Amino acid sequence: MYHKVILIGNLGRDPDLRYTPQGTPVATFTVATNRVYTNAAGEQTQETVWFRVSAWGRLAETCNQYLRRGMRVYIEGRLVPDPNTGSPRMFTRQDGTVGTSFELRAQVVKFLTPRHEMNALEASNAGAATPPATPATGSVDDLPAEEDEIPF
Repeated sequence: MYHKVILIGNLGRDPDLRYTPQGTPVATFTVATNRVYTNAAGEQTQETVWFRVSAWGRLAETCNQYLRRGMRVYIEGRLVPDPNTGSPRMFTRQDGTVGTSFELRAQVVKFLTPRHEMNALEASNAGAATPPATPATGSVDDLPAEEDEIPF
């Protein structure tokens, strides 16, 4: 038996790269997927589902090197069930409600964000972290980009 899950969505945060005690790299990140539909009342509704994704080995290092928050990605992988229930992992939130977490182990990750948009995302992420140097040429491209909410 075999199952495959395919996601196309946006990264919710930059990948976090760690290493197992044996030295295997593991990158973890979140991906949001959207579905827009018309409900019974005739109103357009947007549904967002978040997935926690892990990539292992060389794929983890590549994801950590190139992926940034807000980028659109295509991911193929398999769901990782809760070992106790075989279902998505269930947890209790701070307000007492029950939530579930969909976890995916990536086998294929493709970058869908065009290179010029990747450069703009990197510039805005870098600009938010450190104050920019005064541009010598006065080019608009050298100015820090304002960080906006990502429209998921």
